[in-house]
Amino acid sequence: MAGMHALLSAFAPIWMLTAIGYAVGRSGLLGAQAEAVLGRFVFHVAMPAALFTMVSGSRLNTFANSSMVAFAAGTALVCGLGFLASGRLFGRGTADRAIGSMASGYVNSANLGIPVAVQVLGDASFVAQIILFQVLLVSPVILSLLDSGTGTGAGAEAGTGRWAKPGSGKAVVFRRMLTMPVRNPIIMASLLGVAVSALGLRLPHALAHSCDLLGAAAVPTALITLGLSLNARPAADDSPELSRMTDRPALAGHTVRAGHTVRAGRTVRTEVVVAVALKTLVQPLIALAVGGPLLHLPEHQLLAVVLCSALPTAQNAFIYAQQYGLDTRVARNAVVASTVVSMATLSVATWALGTTGS
Repeated sequence: MAGMHALLSAFAPIWMLTAIGYAVGRSGLLGAQAEAVLGRFVFHVAMPAALFTMVSGSRLNTFANSSMVAFAAGTALVCGLGFLASGRLFGRGTADRAIGSMASGYVNSANLGIPVAVQVLGDASFVAQIILFQVLLVSPVILSLLDSGTGTGAGAEAGTGRWAKPGSGKAVVFRRMLTMPVRNPIIMASLLGVAVSALGLRLPHALAHSCDLLGAAAVPTALITLGLSLNARPAADDSPELSRMTDRPALAGHTVRAGHTVRAGRTVRTEVVVAVALKTLVQPLIALAVGGPLLHLPEHQLLAVVLCSALPTAQNAFIYAQQYGLDTRVARNAVVASTVVSMATLSVATWALGTTGS
């Protein structure tokens, strides 16, 4: 009972803030452009501030250990399976495959991982390592795929209905890869945080406190935005055919980039089921297999790896899809559905492997 109470306490703020966003969207209080504006605020302002604060205050050598190897193996394999499934099974392009990959293997480590770890494990030190791993290694790969798949970054053009033609030639692709850290606020903030940490610098109190306040807005605003997106009307495409959408409003209030397909409702639901199964079942099972029989982790470390691998999809997947002008339904529904399913998988993992932190 204590473990279930801890899980419910951790999940409650997510559901409450998402429900508030949904209610605000239904009322029309913030206007028709609220989702797009709040999404840009999270991606370009609040999330970079949060990541810079977190990375700059971390020790970068802390996540090179056997537990992280087990977690990273599960993440890499499941993200790869999600990427392949989006392409082979559902015919998605590179950018949409990146979102499918993220929905399948990018865990909600911050606003869910920390409270769950504290309640079940007794401390959140391993979650901090996961945050670093995802921010510094996984996110740049996802964003690179999004950048190359859409032919433009998520800069000033995101959400405006304008996009650039995909670049042609290896030189153009190489130049875009080199300049992406400058064009992408998430990567730029992470790299600045790495530099500050590596140099052992301490930020002035006023600057650090300002970043803390701004970064604290990232998670609640992202959840409100997620709730707003749940008001999207179903597409008039509930048929086996695909429709090409160009210069038409997408389901979540943004513009879908030229050449990106919007799938029929049944196909999207199947994609969500696959992503949620990979996230909540396959990823923790891979982590268990690698951490147990292969690496022989101690019980407490194995529980930490499996528990964190079973966390639901992070809302970052939805924010990234929105800001790159992609169809957000798979990411949005995967976040909501995996959050529901993970309550069961987290409970099973805690029961099966035992709790040494409570």
